[in-house]
Amino acid sequence: MIAIVSACLLGINCRYDGGNVANKGLIEVVKAGKIVPIPVCPEQLSGLPTPRKTCEIIGGDGFDVLNGKARVLTKDGEDLTEKFVRGANEVLKIARLVKADIAIMKNYSPSCGCGFIYDGSFSGKKREGFGVTSALLMQNGFKVISVEEFLHGNR
Repeated sequence: MIAIVSACLLGINCRYDGGNVANKGLIEVVKAGKIVPIPVCPEQLSGLPTPRKTCEIIGGDGFDVLNGKARVLTKDGEDLTEKFVRGANEVLKIARLVKADIAIMKNYSPSCGCGFIYDGSFSGKKREGFGVTSALLMQNGFKVISVEEFLHGNR
C-alpha cells in the first residue's frame, strides 16, 4: 500500500517549530513493510521556511479555505492562504504521481489536520475540521485518515 504521510510523523524535522512528532507505531508499520510511505510536508512544499510562524485557519476549515470562505493566518495576522493552497496542490500532484492508496495525516495542522484542527483563536482550542491539504486530497477522491485512525482503526 502506497501512503502519503505527514513527514513529521516519520521523524522528519519539518514542523512549524523545527521539530517533529515521530509516531513510533507508524514507524513500526513502515519498518515491517506494511506500507510504502511517501513523506510530505505541504508547508515546506509551498516554500515556507522551517521553522515558521504558527498558523491557524480563520473562518472555517480547509474546505472553506479552498472555497475562498476562510483564510490561513499567522498569529500576527499575516495571510498565508495562498502558500497553504500551493502546498496542498503540490501534495495532490505527488499523490497522483505515485498513485497513493491512502493519506495518513497529522491531526490539528492547518495543512494536514484530519478530523480536528485548531479553532483559529490561537488559544490551543481544537474543533472538528480538516486542514487545507487533507480537504484537497479528499475532494480529489483520496482516502484521508489520521494516524490514530490508521493505527487503531481501518487499515
